[in-house]
Amino acid sequence: MWRRFAYLSPVISGKQLQSSDPAVLKLITTFTSDAGSGDAPLTKKPFITFVLGGPGSGKGTQCEKIASAFGFAHLSAGELLREEISSHAQNGELIQNVIKEGQIVPSEITIGLIRKAINSAASDKILIDGFPRCEENRIAFEKFVRVEPDLVIFFECPEEEMVKRILSRNQGRIDDNLETIKKRLKVFENLNMPVVEHYSSKGKVHKINATGTADEIFDRVRQLFVSIRSKLCEDH
Repeated sequence: MWRRFAYLSPVISGKQLQSSDPAVLKLITTFTSDAGSGDAPLTKKPFITFVLGGPGSGKGTQCEKIASAFGFAHLSAGELLREEISSHAQNGELIQNVIKEGQIVPSEITIGLIRKAINSAASDKILIDGFPRCEENRIAFEKFVRVEPDLVIFFECPEEEMVKRILSRNQGRIDDNLETIKKRLKVFENLNMPVVEHYSSKGKVHKINATGTADEIFDRVRQLFVSIRSKLCEDH
């Protein structure tokens, strides 16, 4: 998601804006008035997995493999925002206006889209890719969705490897020079690691060595999901 939706990253990762901002207030009011988008609980009891990792860690690729092998629904906050914008519905236009003004899309909006996607997903096993991006996101998710993740996967990858991957896959992209990449990695460390540490203290985090080929990494991921498969089948 960092690669395909990099322009959305800043607008879903910072602190919430003051509700007095007219554009943001209109977005929150309109969005939360829609059926199923307000402060309502989930309509199902899903097995929720947060998938976290720095840009270039390969989490998007691994999410696709997990979804295919183990029947999970793969949700991406960036993709959900982009789809809402592309829908040309009123909410999408409001989100686009907020982004154009350089504002941050409030957590309520992103989380509302995630909750709606969870409720409409064909599977009760949910992968949420690259979210929450910060402690504010995490707190808001638990408040509005009223659940905690059952599992958190964190793809550990050395900085030099992530830099190499991003440079190799985005040759010619102006926004992916070395300085920009290192800034993105620093933002990730500052914002995301407190989320990882919080869930680690609760025993929910499983760290995966994200070096090697995609297939080698998935072999490690597969071992984790095979070990919890009985729980998935039993509870969901």
